[in-house]
Amino acid sequence: MKKFLACALLGAAFVTPVQAQTVREGGYNVEGTNLDGSPYKGTATIKLTSETTCAIQWKTGSTTSDGICMLYGDSFAAGYVLGSSVGLIVYKVNDDGSLEGAWTISGKNGSGTENLTPQ
Repeated sequence: MKKFLACALLGAAFVTPVQAQTVREGGYNVEGTNLDGSPYKGTATIKLTSETTCAIQWKTGSTTSDGICMLYGDSFAAGYVLGSSVGLIVYKVNDDGSLEGAWTISGKNGSGTENLTPQ
């Protein structure tokens, strides 16, 4: 039993630690659904401002939105301005660097979906 425990402890010492989720700086392809369920596409650019914060800009059709964002564990949230409204999106950070999210806009019912894929 002692031999097994020693081997198990020795083996544990060589296990690579799990990397924390991260969001990379750069361009992303955007695919999502509007509040009414209609699809949209575009691009997003993320600029890191610290290890946990960033600036984000979306371009979908003729619309450009700017926001601030924050990484917390495997969650990534952004607040943004769309016209005269404030919006919020929360993404899950996937192992492949893509982001899966849901968003809403103040004063509107429901939520849309959005996926960002690194370019």
